Amino acid sequence: MTNQKNQKLALLCGLATVLLWSTVASAFKISLMVLTPLQLVSGAAIVSLAALLVSVSIRGQLPQVIRALKQRPLFYLALGALNPTAYYLALFAGYDRLPAQIASPVNYTWAVLLPLLAAPILKQALTRWQLMGCLVGYLGVAVIATRGEFNGLNNVDPLGLGLILVSAVLWCLYWILNTGNKEDAIVSLCSCTLCSLPMLLIINIIQGDWPTLTAGALAGAAYVGLFEMGITSMLWLQALKTAENTSQISSLAFLSPLLSIIWISTVLGETIHPTVYPGMALILIGMAITQWADRRRAVPSAA
Repeated sequence: MTNQKNQKLALLCGLATVLLWSTVASAFKISLMVLTPLQLVSGAAIVSLAALLVSVSIRGQLPQVIRALKQRPLFYLALGALNPTAYYLALFAGYDRLPAQIASPVNYTWAVLLPLLAAPILKQALTRWQLMGCLVGYLGVAVIATRGEFNGLNNVDPLGLGLILVSAVLWCLYWILNTGNKEDAIVSLCSCTLCSLPMLLIINIIQGDWPTLTAGALAGAAYVGLFEMGITSMLWLQALKTAENTSQISSLAFLSPLLSIIWISTVLGETIHPTVYPGMALILIGMAITQWADRRRAVPSAA
């Protein structure tokens, strides 16, 4: 893929990514009808790795993957333990226990949580706007989880909700650990995905959790592996690389949770509870505040 600046190409790649990302919540639920969370993570990781290996091979970066693993094996083992292993195990286990209309918007709160976790770990100052974005975002979670009554979880599975929130923390830790990594993003993702496979194999052996390879199981693992873990990551990175205005591309991410609810309603047939809409609006506002705060803080350093 070209690295020359081309805003039209960047927008096309960004829109394609967002459209694909918006379908994965429905794909998770459909796949989890025939696969356990562990089976889905394992199958999707294999498919994702295959796609990433094809990409790095075409771009002549396979030697970089080998070099990266030789130079920093423990680093990529740690990354692989977080993503895809722990993150997707928690995420899929949460989706397995919750309606997609709850799991999907709550999962997006990693974006407002990231500055809060990065502050103590990376010794970064936390601005009041970032804190406000986090508070507004998790107020949205409270609205969705309590169905607006704030006197309990109102038939929402607490373990499922907890698992989705844990997955958001794990995703943030993955990003924080990756901060300062100078390796090419696709090379890095390929390396940590490769490191995850032995871990997933060991867990499968311990649990004896081997799937029956039906057409539905294979299709689910392939879809999630390609359009959640693999191709979409490459498309999104390409969009950011070729963009003349990266903030315009980043803003496209706000479309994904909105489109996701449409798919959840039409494909899964879930009746969307009225409180999901204001709850999601609060989460999106929290994300917007956080993104604005990040740009605002970056302006003086860029000057």
